[in-house]
Amino acid sequence: MQPMIRMRRFAVAALLLAVFSVMGCKTGTNPVTGNERVMGYSWKQEKKLGQRANKQIQAQYGFYDEGDVEDYVQQVGQQVLEESHLRREGTAQKFRQTDVTFHVLDSPIVNAFALPGGYVYVSRGLVSHLNNEAQLAVVLSHELGHVAARHASQRAGEQQLRQLGLMGGAILGNQLGLPGGTLMRVGGTALKLLSLRYSRDDERESDKLGVEYATMAGYEASEGAAFFQTLKRISEQKGGGIPSWASTHPEPGDRQQRIPKLAQKWQKKVQRSATTVNRDQHFSTINGMVIGKNPRQGFVQNNTFYHPEGAFQFPIPGNFQVQNTASAVIMQSEQQDAVMQFTYAQAESPRAAAREFAGQEGIQVREDGQASSNGMSAYYVLADAQTQGQGGQQQQVRLLTYFVEKGGTVYQFLGYSTPQEFRQYRDTFERTMRGFDEVNDEDILDVQPARLNVERDRSGTFNEIVGNVDAELAGISERDLAIMNQVELNTSIEPGRPLKLNSN
Repeated sequence: MQPMIRMRRFAVAALLLAVFSVMGCKTGTNPVTGNERVMGYSWKQEKKLGQRANKQIQAQYGFYDEGDVEDYVQQVGQQVLEESHLRREGTAQKFRQTDVTFHVLDSPIVNAFALPGGYVYVSRGLVSHLNNEAQLAVVLSHELGHVAARHASQRAGEQQLRQLGLMGGAILGNQLGLPGGTLMRVGGTALKLLSLRYSRDDERESDKLGVEYATMAGYEASEGAAFFQTLKRISEQKGGGIPSWASTHPEPGDRQQRIPKLAQKWQKKVQRSATTVNRDQHFSTINGMVIGKNPRQGFVQNNTFYHPEGAFQFPIPGNFQVQNTASAVIMQSEQQDAVMQFTYAQAESPRAAAREFAGQEGIQVREDGQASSNGMSAYYVLADAQTQGQGGQQQQVRLLTYFVEKGGTVYQFLGYSTPQEFRQYRDTFERTMRGFDEVNDEDILDVQPARLNVERDRSGTFNEIVGNVDAELAGISERDLAIMNQVELNTSIEPGRPLKLNSN
């Protein structure tokens, strides 16, 4: 969680998300094939949906704004865009005139996705796992292929034809088995999210387009195969769990074999040299980038959540799992029958925030009044709320919310469960909410993230070279660093080869 002026958020296992409303099916042109297809949205609607979703992505996920990393990604993205079907002669003007943006999400998770209408994202975690610019070009081109082929709109159209509709759901409600929708509005985040999963055919088409665009832009697209080997190793490292970026994609090992063949095919087709790799440029740009978890944005230690930037802390129940996002901390009971959320409240005082909360439609206040948390002014509201989950069923939940003021900023704790389960959790909620406090420990206040440090003068096996890392805060290990460098622990490193190591 980051300071209010930045209001960023990253959700674990990031998906292809957007805010959608159900619209009728229609036919539209596929810029890649030129054919008419059944689409869920017109191109104009795709652009509007992407624009709306992009604002939410920025607020929730956050963009990595240190150094020149985002400018670098934008530059490479624009190069491959010029070779894409969205910029080719003969393509309809509405596609050619559409702005396409490329952003770096501030997250250690290896992830990339695209939104309809021209929005492409890669995480800093993904960028740190690439070893040259050609690999970046292939990844960006792949996501650009989804935009150009209008895969999201095609999937939406097929869903509507099958009368499945477009299922919107709140993050908490879907993950925890508790009602979503209205509950998220109660929590003040009011976001309906849609996940449209691409088909394997979509992914294979984007693989082909990714190699095509990168090759035509002059890049050695076969370099992309090494990144797919990296995805495979991350999967094995996590015990078979596939990284977010690959969760709906073909098997990374298959792609590792297919990408060089596609690159060779396109090398024969293009009438220009396609040999650009740009290893040194890539390493120079990412040198100093944050790697792993950033403790400045909050971390848990000894059942306490600490936030160095905001200089606050609060206790975490021992049996609750924690998801720290950039604008909220979400705590979930082991039985998944209770949730707490900590975030910022847009209000001048705890009382004002409580009144606004209690005044929402569907809120039935049971108790409210003055409170305190370690001497800080607070106000609480106990209430019931009717929520609408998937399928339209109405269900009641009981809520306890505390608004606490520190240094002129009002923070909100929200705890909720079903009325039947709430009684056993109320004391747990209150211990956390009343435990909100300042941080005075200098070691906590001064903690820094691990950063990528490029070195070129090391030699020996990689496991001899790599130093110890603070795995508790950075969340990385020597094996993680080996995967990041696309080497094995026993790989022999010759002097002059750039290595991505860590420094604090």
